Formats: sequence, structure tokens, C-alpha cells
Amino acid sequence: MNELEILGVHRNKKFSPNHIGNDDAIFTQTAKELEKLGCRITICCEDEFLAMETVNYSKIFTMARQKQVVAKLQELEKNGTQILNSAFGIENCFRTNLTNALNNAHIPVADSYIVPTDYQGDEVFDKIKGKGYWIKRGDFHAIHKEDVSFAASREEAKEILREYALREIPDAVISQHLVGDLVKFYGVRGTDFFFWFYPYDANHHKYAEYQQINGDSVYYPFSAEGLQNTANEAAGVVGIDIYGGDAIIGKDGDYRIIDLNDWPSFAPCRDQAAGHIAGRLYERFLNNN
Repeated sequence: MNELEILGVHRNKKFSPNHIGNDDAIFTQTAKELEKLGCRITICCEDEFLAMETVNYSKIFTMARQKQVVAKLQELEKNGTQILNSAFGIENCFRTNLTNALNNAHIPVADSYIVPTDYQGDEVFDKIKGKGYWIKRGDFHAIHKEDVSFAASREEAKEILREYALREIPDAVISQHLVGDLVKFYGVRGTDFFFWFYPYDANHHKYAEYQQINGDSVYYPFSAEGLQNTANEAAGVVGIDIYGGDAIIGKDGDYRIIDLNDWPSFAPCRDQAAGHIAGRLYERFLNNN
């Protein structure tokens, strides 16, 4: 059996809002599965990785999110280090980058527009149909609850933008509020693993008050295979293998992705997912692809 020397760079706790334990569990379990495949694993946190003067590993798996860490990983990747998820894919999942990538690839998503946080116009709001808007910080993932906020009116939305500007967040994504069932999904691109569920039924959500906005599940029928294909395509567009996200299922069975993340917690399916994640990492590291 081929023995691979692999470095694992863990996620900083502040980038795991309400999911510190779950993120730690999937990362640790994946490392153990890699060891079962004959790999030698060394684990470090993001700060320890930043402090390394020399990184003597040609293969790295990571849940890192800190921008300085992502930048350092990108430099290594440019020079031939294999990194999964790709550091460029991780950056592509920052909200503004993700919105641009999915829109350009014509992935079915909620109608979304990127604006500077000093935007106080009406043109964007005029384009968005339906009742209410989701305002999301554009430069990064959600760290605080307010980084993804629902606004019932454009006046409320503009107030949220002003608050983002005071926090020196440069841009934001304004998205249409879609009516339908919220579905959460997890996948590993390049494998047949795909898991989806209704998060409110399982009491699995970061912020409980979102359920009051989205409403209880109605269980509209839809094609799970179609959602899997679309999710895999979206992950390929941004350049990640290990992913998760959220979609809204409409009453006619159509679905639109409203979020996509690099290496989420896989909390409700961790035991099944860890082996598939490790297998995908091992395959790509072994074959240098």
C-alpha cells in the first residue's frame, strides 16, 4: 500500500459559527479514514500553518477559511502542492465570487445582485420580484448572524447595507426571497455520495429564527438526482470537491441553489461521508490529479 505524507490544516473556530464541534468531528474522522488507507497524517490549525516558515508537504487537505491562510495555500498550489479543497476554490466560495461564478455558469440560483454597501438606490430592488430580500456580506462567509439578514422591505434592506458599511464590509449580495421548501445537501464530487434533508425537521440550522421567515416544510416533490447533478456542477464551477449547500424547492418541483460552501460539517451524515471524503482525497493525491 502506498504511504502518503499529508498535512491537514484545520478550520479556525471563529469560522465555524454554531458548528465548532461538528466541523472538528468531520475533519478528525476524515483524517482517521485516511490513516486506514495507509496515509501518515499531521494536523495543524490555521495559525500554526501561518507560522510555518517552510511547508514540507506536497499534499494538503484543508478546511481553512482565514484569508491569509488561503493566500498562502494558493502560493503553494501555484508551485505544485496538491491542496483539497483547492485554495482557489475556497476563495471562489466567498459570497461575491460565488454569486458571479454561479450566475456566469447559468446555475439555477435565486436572483442575486452585487452592490457596494453604500448603495442606496432602487434599481436593484426593482429587479427583484417577490416579498422580501436576503442581504449577505459579499467579501467572505457568514461569521456573525447579521452577515445573512432578511429584510421585509427595501428600506430595511438599505439600513442593513448601511450597517455593513459601518463594519467596513465593502460589498453585499442582495438576493430574492424564494418561497418553498428549504433543503440542505452535502456532496463529494467525483463519488456517488450525496445526502439531502429538510433541516427544520431535523432541528439542524445555524439560526432558528430563519424558520419563521422560510416557513415549515411542505414537501414538494422534486428530482433528488437532478439536484445532485446541479450541485455537483456548481461545485465544479467554483472548483471544490467537498461541498455542501442549501436549495429552495418550489411548488412545481423546480429548485434553486441559495448557498454553496467548501467543506461543511456533514453533521447529519458524518459517518457515511467521512469515508467518501477520505477516498476522494486519497484517489486524487495518489494519482496527482
